[in-house]
Amino acid sequence: MPRTDNDTWDLATGVGATATGVAASRALASTAADPLISDPYARPLVDAVGVDYYVRLAQGDLVAEGAAEPLDPHVIADGMAIRTRYFDDFFLAAADAGIRQAVILASGLDARAYRLPWPAGMTVFELDQPAVIEFKGRALAELGAAPAAQLHAIGIDLRQDWPAALRAHGFDPQTPTAWIAEGLLGYLPPDAQDRLFDNITELSAPGSRVATDWMAEHSELAENRIRTLTDHQREQGLELDDLSDLIFSGDRHAVADYLAGTGWKPETTTAERMFAVHGRPFRRDEAVAGLLDANYTAAELAA
Repeated sequence: MPRTDNDTWDLATGVGATATGVAASRALASTAADPLISDPYARPLVDAVGVDYYVRLAQGDLVAEGAAEPLDPHVIADGMAIRTRYFDDFFLAAADAGIRQAVILASGLDARAYRLPWPAGMTVFELDQPAVIEFKGRALAELGAAPAAQLHAIGIDLRQDWPAALRAHGFDPQTPTAWIAEGLLGYLPPDAQDRLFDNITELSAPGSRVATDWMAEHSELAENRIRTLTDHQREQGLELDDLSDLIFSGDRHAVADYLAGTGWKPETTTAERMFAVHGRPFRRDEAVAGLLDANYTAAELAA
């Protein structure tokens, strides 16, 4: 079903189901022989959601077969490991530079507030749909997990007045902040993407940092391959909307250029370059072009 302006979701439906898939791939990546990441909460969170396809993916029990063009789950896991490591390193570098306030936009099943070695005095804000925030908090509490920083989990749709909600939970716009928008931008309409960065800029003190991933363009080949992947997933029991329907179309500003035009100093790399930096083989598949062809931009707000 195509996106609408006021659609909502939990972790088993719509956009929320993709967050569960991301966590499943993080779980699989964490079990690699020489893992780039370690997320001990990913698999139990996926198990708690209870979608069989993603449970099998997280356990490494999903076999890449049964379709004309099967996708090896480890290709997705490798791309997710690269993405996760980029944002992990971004936050840790910001903390090393003295930033003590972090915001995770559209946090999904992200457990960074629990698993990263945050310094003393760190405050982390997470924002996502109310059903997502409530589920994750309850599931982690049942696991006996405790955040490694002061955590404020805020249930709100990012198409609503999330800056007001952030302030209401103690966010200090006079303090430098590290922001991430991971795997988010395609799920926002183009104008909402601009508003997101405008709000971040308005809320950011000099010295703040922001990081995100984005695609320069979506090819017809990639959309066709995504539909093939979706059909294969349905054959294996996953009840999921066509993944290409979850993305808002339309021309967008290039993220790095937009940030540069609003006072930020951006630096951009690509997923393929990061595979090389970490000494990992780069394997293409158009079905996960959003991971493998992604640009990664980090920027600092000038004084």
